[in-house]
Amino acid sequence: MDKVRFLIIRFSSIGDIVLTTPVVRNLKKQVANAEIHYLTKKQFAPLVHNNPNIDFVHEFDGNFATLEQKLTTIEFDYIIDLHKNLRSGRVKRALGKISFAFNKLNLKKWLFVNLKINKLPNIHIVDRYMETLRVFDVKNDMEGLDYFFAQDAKLPELPELYSNGYAVAVIGANHATKQIPENILGDIINKSNIPTILVGGKSELELSQQIEALCKTPVLNLCGKNTLDESALIIKNSKVVITPDTGMMHIAAAFNKKIVSIWGNTTPEFGMYPYMPKKPSNYYIAQVENLTCRPCSKIGFEKCPKKHFNCMNLQNTDKIVEIVKQYFNSNDQ
Repeated sequence: MDKVRFLIIRFSSIGDIVLTTPVVRNLKKQVANAEIHYLTKKQFAPLVHNNPNIDFVHEFDGNFATLEQKLTTIEFDYIIDLHKNLRSGRVKRALGKISFAFNKLNLKKWLFVNLKINKLPNIHIVDRYMETLRVFDVKNDMEGLDYFFAQDAKLPELPELYSNGYAVAVIGANHATKQIPENILGDIINKSNIPTILVGGKSELELSQQIEALCKTPVLNLCGKNTLDESALIIKNSKVVITPDTGMMHIAAAFNKKIVSIWGNTTPEFGMYPYMPKKPSNYYIAQVENLTCRPCSKIGFEKCPKKHFNCMNLQNTDKIVEIVKQYFNSNDQ
């Protein structure tokens, strides 16, 4: 029987690509002779290279002419567009194949952000991704998200203090209005009194150092010191993950970790909360309710447009600490 070739498009970023893994897995397992090709930006290709459900990875380095020349030599049967932007549209036009794209709900998001009228459906983005496969009679197996390590990935050596369990605090976020302020996160870490590892990229190094300086409880600052796989392994081996709305939250969800997600200018109603169908009780959403200015963006800003940043500064840290301790001490890991 001939191969059925699918091209899945998702250019970026870490969390969004992890959220596409149920589509990849279910398509590969439920469509006979499916050959899965995945197109993403070069810097995010390591996220998909190790996925056994993907047969070929195509890396986009900014050169569309080279990309189109390569892709047009492959006889694709279908395109699954999980990005739905100008770039994915250009790829689809160049290939001229039958394509399916998910509903981005841009109008409803605009209404929510600008007029605070919430018409968004109560449906996770993973389920909206899965709707692109309906015509192939592919069903959601409810196995959640996937994260696959490179064969040589190893957990960094940690001090003895962390051998009996630790929390992870995720520092980074693509936009400042998603980040947990240093005083808020420092307060949570101190009140929790749990050995904590700070995880983030090089761009979060200064912020992580500020948080480290505020902490009186043991903190291991690994921001900018690890690969993505190493950070993911640190998360996988933790007891609880404290995180803003960011890619590391979705990696934690792929491991069904206990998650305390702290939300700033964005809201879970956009459908990007932790996706854990097998462990729905494994996450807690901390957010400041009834703020008339929230959400102020579906993505984020470098500074609070209202200058008060109440969506983070008014977080109930005592409640957050209560949940962090509960998760840390839970026998259900």
